[in-house]
Amino acid sequence: MKDVAVVGVGITEFGEKWNSSFREIFLNAGIQALEDAGVKGEDIDEAYIGNMSAGRFIAQEHVSALIADYAGLSEMNVPATRVEAACASGGLALRQGFLSVASGVQDTVVVGGVEKMTDVQSEQSVEILAAASDREWEAFYGATFPGLYALIANRHIHKYGTTRDQIAQVAVKNHYNATMNPKAQFQNKITKEMVKNATKVADPLTLFDSSPITDGAAAVVLVPAEKAHQYTDNPVYITGSGQASDTISIHDRNDITTIESTKAAAQTAYKMANKDQSDIDVAEVHDCFTIAEILAIEDLGFCEKGKGGKMVEEGITELDGKLPINPSGGLKACGHPVGATGIKQAVEITNHLRGEAGERQVEADVGLCHNVGGSGGTATVHILSREEQK
Repeated sequence: MKDVAVVGVGITEFGEKWNSSFREIFLNAGIQALEDAGVKGEDIDEAYIGNMSAGRFIAQEHVSALIADYAGLSEMNVPATRVEAACASGGLALRQGFLSVASGVQDTVVVGGVEKMTDVQSEQSVEILAAASDREWEAFYGATFPGLYALIANRHIHKYGTTRDQIAQVAVKNHYNATMNPKAQFQNKITKEMVKNATKVADPLTLFDSSPITDGAAAVVLVPAEKAHQYTDNPVYITGSGQASDTISIHDRNDITTIESTKAAAQTAYKMANKDQSDIDVAEVHDCFTIAEILAIEDLGFCEKGKGGKMVEEGITELDGKLPINPSGGLKACGHPVGATGIKQAVEITNHLRGEAGERQVEADVGLCHNVGGSGGTATVHILSREEQK
């Protein structure tokens, strides 16, 4: 396998993009990434697009062809593939692009993610997102993702003594980080009291424990590591990539407070990168709900099971902590355009490793991206580094 480098990144502002179409949002991010890499359309060998549900959000299928067409790639017959894995669509698209370059099949691959979620009413968006759960055994009986993660939160509280303040602190931290991110959907500080006293969505979780409905896109350009310096003096290398599955429904799991797909994907990525959790300097993890960040901290091996809340409480995961988590603001505050989230994470980590993250810059040589589909039916983990794999 060849080593793979990220040589270009692009990202739109996240939020409610009423005056921008699906295709315009993606092209914005894609053009940024190509310009950042100094790559022209005729240089592109292949494209992968992470997208969960354009067919229901905007009644548009055949997304890959649409994007290839409006990106000017169709006239060159560049192959473009849509990748779907619910909220992990972006992370899985990144893995597919990585594998394409690493295998030697292609040289220059553009990987993007996009979602336009605000063209439907909030009730419809909740129902569409529920399709990422087990439709027959969960969604049919009224289970929503806020409800499923509330069950997980209550079990974590009961089993490990995790406190409501610890869970709320995740939102407080991520909102603070987002105040320094000009691309973030929410750039306002909040308090634990605001989180706990907000409108309940599923006890104990409130509106401020939940990621928002978001429009947005992100893109990266991948090339073989040996060619990276043809494009940039500051490449970032993907040294590890992992993907794993678990049951799509939480009732079939031995322990609903553990996302086994995260653990398995992380072990694959760590092994490939010849790293372990102690080598990670910064991480973007999947905090669709505040409790999900605590699960991620534990399942990625950053602390013992049940100690994730304590790690948050002690400030270890803050920007100036030992292990900054979600410096972008995470899904909670930066926003969660589901097909784009996994790529946004890679853009964020790349910017930190390049030293280009602005006010929220952390000192880092190795970063991690963690993207989850649904309640954990799919998980991807990527390790990015300033140095090539030895």
